[in-house]
Amino acid sequence: MPNAMFRELFKRHPHNPLLTVDDWPYPCNSVFNAGATKFEDDYLILVRVEDHRGFSHLTAARSHDGITDWKIDSQPTMLPEPEEHPEEIWGIEDPRITRIEGSDFWAIAYTAFSRGGPLVSLATTRNFKTFDRLGPVMPPDDKDAALFPVRFDGRWAMLHRPVGTGWMGAHIWISFSPDLKHWGDHKIVLKAREGGWWDANKIGLSPPPLETPEGWLILYHGVKDTPAGCIYRLGLALLDRDNPTKVLRRGDQWVFSPKVPYERDGDVDDVVFPCGWILEGDMVRIYYGGADSCIALATASLKDILDYLRQFSGGDYNGA
Repeated sequence: MPNAMFRELFKRHPHNPLLTVDDWPYPCNSVFNAGATKFEDDYLILVRVEDHRGFSHLTAARSHDGITDWKIDSQPTMLPEPEEHPEEIWGIEDPRITRIEGSDFWAIAYTAFSRGGPLVSLATTRNFKTFDRLGPVMPPDDKDAALFPVRFDGRWAMLHRPVGTGWMGAHIWISFSPDLKHWGDHKIVLKAREGGWWDANKIGLSPPPLETPEGWLILYHGVKDTPAGCIYRLGLALLDRDNPTKVLRRGDQWVFSPKVPYERDGDVDDVVFPCGWILEGDMVRIYYGGADSCIALATASLKDILDYLRQFSGGDYNGA
């Protein structure tokens, strides 16, 4: 595809990085990979915080404009509870927050780091102070999970990324549940491509699926192995509104990639990793981790995103 057709849709905010370890009210190693939502007239992000053992927990930060004057909880908001939840023995990571339509609660899909490997756990909250853990809902190795905000034919739906014991690629799957606990009808919905593609071999969901007039918008990361290490970039796909197992469009190019120092140099170099986004009118805000070391913000026009998918989608949507 000619270079003239390439453009990064998301624009970095000039105040980036928004939050670093220097802003934190208690000692820690790094802050990154935050889920995001609107709560009580504030922007709320639930941040992955890594301590000096290398274990992670979650802490809430709030801002009236979502950019400045962040009020960070003085102590961890959601700590691992390995005594009651042994799957959390080595920490909890990478929350994706979904406001459940027509309800008064939020669902949080997060990675619990168990002795058997990372797995998907769910919790719900009404106030981001107390959390009702549902426990693990997928076995290891599985991560990069988020719920849809609505049910389909009475069932909950979740996107996630399992990895098998043999190397057959890491793809985005969809599963369904009657009760948020028992999951079935597992199916690959978006495959990692093969060969030299930027999203070959390993992809994963970034923020939760976003409902638009044209379908469910998916922002996902592709991991490219290079002689200098991995590069995490972001791409777009669109799922059918009524049947989210059906891919309508998938962009061929990445739309956001590590370019500036806080994305290229950190605990893990060359990473942009959003776990949360918020749609307001036509503006999409993504809150992302840069190089596993900070929280940053980028914005895009929803119209531009959907126009891009209409213009630059290839025919091989599932990468099969």
